[in-house]
Amino acid sequence: MLGLLIADDDAASRIRLATLLMEEGYDVITTDSAADAIEGVLKNVAKVVILGGKLGGLSASELLPVLKKCKSDLKVIIASEESPLPVLRRLRKEGIFYFLMKPVSGEDREEVRQVVQCAFENLRNHANPSTM
Repeated sequence: MLGLLIADDDAASRIRLATLLMEEGYDVITTDSAADAIEGVLKNVAKVVILGGKLGGLSASELLPVLKKCKSDLKVIIASEESPLPVLRRLRKEGIFYFLMKPVSGEDREEVRQVVQCAFENLRNHANPSTM
């Protein structure tokens, strides 16, 4: 099962991403709760997380270290409207898999598809190093 969690305060963004990725065959769970996001990671429901800029009053940069402590090999994709360069540097240092702008156009949606596919392939390759 390709467990994908979309966690974001922005309901329209969650729905847009969930629809796109369900069409691609992913098992998608959505939440606007930081507690639910943490629970999904702890229960190993989510293999990849798309984290919006804000969630339950916390910024992505505040929640990311918590998620990574729950599961160090978790692939976290940050989807935000914008982030200042110092914040992006901190997110990279904390171990994000990718930063993308929230999808608006067809090209944006293609980028989301490719990034999520790459995240799952990365997980599979690390789970089965002999297949590399």
